[in-house]
Amino acid sequence: MNIDIPEGKDAIEYVWGEMVPGIGIAASNFSLAVYAHTTLGLREFEAARLRIAQINGCVFCLDWRTERDGAKVEEDFADAVTQWRTTDVFDDRTRLAAEYAERYALDHHNLDEAFWSRMSAHYSQLEIVELSMSIGSWLAFGRLNHVLGLDTVCALPGR
Repeated sequence: MNIDIPEGKDAIEYVWGEMVPGIGIAASNFSLAVYAHTTLGLREFEAARLRIAQINGCVFCLDWRTERDGAKVEEDFADAVTQWRTTDVFDDRTRLAAEYAERYALDHHNLDEAFWSRMSAHYSQLEIVELSMSIGSWLAFGRLNHVLGLDTVCALPGR
């Protein structure tokens, strides 16, 4: 861990809640809102989330699987996300979610008209904004936790 945590303190609660409460608590609420208020389907949500986790290298995020109404993606879903270009288990929306996450994180200056045409053919404007905000949350906070060395002790509150 790259931050000193006082003995007996939970690392996540200390860093996110006590060290910078004006920022950390707001960031935590945003992070939780992505899960609580999403309208995206579970597969496209998880495809984008896992692709960001793979790029960030966040240990916790790579291990986490979002659950909705008792359902989770299949066990080998993360492998399919790694192979989003060629896998035969993704529909167009799921494939685009993984592609968007990757390009958002690694090549956002080259999201061209052809890409946006494909996105608009499969996602509403609302869904594009929601997916963009979700990806931004995962990219920022997963990377933050990994860089600070918190990703090995991370747990989402209330989970």
